[in-house]
Amino acid sequence: MRLWPSRKKGGGDRRSLGGRLASWMRARFDAAQTTKDNAKHWGAAEFLSADAEADPNVRKILRTRARYEVQNNSYARGIVKTLAEDTIGTGPRLQMLLEDEETNRRIEHDFGVWAKKTHLPAKLRTIRMARCQDGEAFVLLARNPALKSNVTLDMQLIEADRVTDTELSVDPNCVDGVTFDQFGNPVSYKVLKHHPGGRDAFDMEFVTVKAENMIHVFRQDRPEQHRGIPEITAALPLFAHLRRFTLAVVSAAEAAADFAGILYTDAPANGEADSVEAMDTIQLERNMLLTMPGGWKMSQVDPKQPVTTYAEFKHEVLNEIARCLSVPYNIAAGNSSGYNYASGRLDHQTYYKAIKVDQSFMEAVVLDRVLETWMREWALATAADVDLCDCRHVWFWDGQEHVDPAKEAAAQQKRLESHTTNLAIEYAKQGRDWEVELRQIAKEKALKEQLGIGDEKKDSLDENEGGEDGKDE
Repeated sequence: MRLWPSRKKGGGDRRSLGGRLASWMRARFDAAQTTKDNAKHWGAAEFLSADAEADPNVRKILRTRARYEVQNNSYARGIVKTLAEDTIGTGPRLQMLLEDEETNRRIEHDFGVWAKKTHLPAKLRTIRMARCQDGEAFVLLARNPALKSNVTLDMQLIEADRVTDTELSVDPNCVDGVTFDQFGNPVSYKVLKHHPGGRDAFDMEFVTVKAENMIHVFRQDRPEQHRGIPEITAALPLFAHLRRFTLAVVSAAEAAADFAGILYTDAPANGEADSVEAMDTIQLERNMLLTMPGGWKMSQVDPKQPVTTYAEFKHEVLNEIARCLSVPYNIAAGNSSGYNYASGRLDHQTYYKAIKVDQSFMEAVVLDRVLETWMREWALATAADVDLCDCRHVWFWDGQEHVDPAKEAAAQQKRLESHTTNLAIEYAKQGRDWEVELRQIAKEKALKEQLGIGDEKKDSLDENEGGEDGKDE
């Protein structure tokens, strides 16, 4: 197929190279054509960079609207809260993989105590919710002298509104309060001392925080994007439609309920019907007989509310809302009445995969940074001989409960017997440390033997086998 027009002898092609290329592209891609039918639909599409598209004013509007919707829409509130609870759960648990087992146990114990005193799980859930409704969250790693622990490190959560430029910056390496080096690494953050929407809104004093003391958590959707937008941005118009339709249905039902009946006549105008004042009302009493004026009849109002499409509309809108967060409909709606076992498991597989990806993101961006800083202070406080450059570790999260525990246990047993899995993997799925669990099993077994408590099932089998042997003899 010829892409470029051929030149004729004695003449040249009058079309420019750019014009020929544009003509070829329009003919190739239907979506690249602008017609009177799609001009309005694509009118808002602009050729902007990631940071220009999400400039400070746009992000401020998105944050305020997302927060308003989450605070006033029960579905939005439930989706964001459920997503944070399923992702973080009761919090991550640390397992060290150093050569010295005693050192591993000391680090795991001290970190667990520190995490409990600093409310680490609650702060991680807040960070996850902030990503949904604010688009980003900032964590300042600072010392808290009030902590009764050998490590005084604490995590101070900062709202995205406080990290901003106090004046218009022309520095290309500065993006709304965040300064980067030539390689794109954050160098420092400008943090306002007070929230711009608080009592001291006119106080624009700020402090500069080094990047090593700040953790910036957001989802990067585009290359060269340096600030985050709310994850529910695409669903904000749908939340508005859902609330408007619900209010419209309620208003229609209330309006219909205000009328007990309507008087009407089949007689023509100026006919043989008695005269009745237009829009006049008649008070009705309970258990009464009522006579109508001559030529007039009474009809009860059929409200027909809610409309038959109301439930279907809510289902489709909620399904579309939850899709941008990788949440299945039954979790977003809190209703699994239309699901069977197979469809529920299929939807949950996609959801659990998204949860695992999100947990891995939280480990790399937040937890590993926190552990690195915590380990430095812990090594100084305890004078422990630990190689800080080789702190191998893993994080354990809460496991997902199976819909049918009996089937899952049978499948787990078959996997262990066929050696296609191991105890470490199976315990990790439940969010538990296999070494801790095996030690606990050994302790329980030793205590049973000490107290003379045997396995009832095993004793029963032994008795049956002994009885059969005696009978054969």
